[in-house]
Amino acid sequence: MEWFNSMISAFLSLFSIGVQEPPVAPPPVPIEVQPFRATWKCPGCTPNEQYVLEQLQEKTKISDRNALATIMGNIQQESKFIPNICEGGARVPYQSCHSGGYGLIQWTTVSRYENLGKFGKKYGCDPSTLECQTNYMINEYTFVKVLPEFEGRGYTISQYMRPAYRWLGWGIKGNREVYAHQYYSQLTFG
Repeated sequence: MEWFNSMISAFLSLFSIGVQEPPVAPPPVPIEVQPFRATWKCPGCTPNEQYVLEQLQEKTKISDRNALATIMGNIQQESKFIPNICEGGARVPYQSCHSGGYGLIQWTTVSRYENLGKFGKKYGCDPSTLECQTNYMINEYTFVKVLPEFEGRGYTISQYMRPAYRWLGWGIKGNREVYAHQYYSQLTFG
C-alpha cells in the first residue's frame, strides 16, 4: 500500500511541475473622472486668439457665441492679439510704452495702464505677456462691470457692441464688428 501511495504521489507530481498559482491582481486604483465640457473653439485662429478664447470660457461664464465673437473682434481691432504692442504699432515691453494705449485692449488711461503693471507685480507675471494681460483683462474692474451682459444674454453681435463700448471706450469703431462676424463664422462647438 505504501508503494501504491508513493506511485500516486509521483504520478501527481508529474502534473504539478511548472504549474504556478495565477498572479494576484493589484487592488484597483481610483482615478478622477473629468466630465467633458463642450466649449467654443477656433481651429483657424492663431495661438494667441485660441488662448484668449479658451481663457474667456474657462474663467468666466461666457458661453454665448455672439458674445465671444464680439470680444474677440474688439481685441482684433485693438491689438491684433499682439500683447506687447504700443499704440501706433511699436512692439515694446510694458515699461517702454509712454503714450497711447498698450497691449491686447490698448489700455490707454493712466490708471488702467498702471493697474496692468500692478496686477503683474501682485501676481508675479510680466505685463508684456499674453497670459498676464488676459488674466488682467478678465479681472479688470471695467470688464467685470459689463461681464454679466456677456454671460448669457443672447444678444446679437450688434447688441453686444454696447457693453463692449462701455468696456473699451473706443474712439474709432473701425472694423471691430466686421471682425466679430468673422470670428462668429470660425467658431465651432465641441
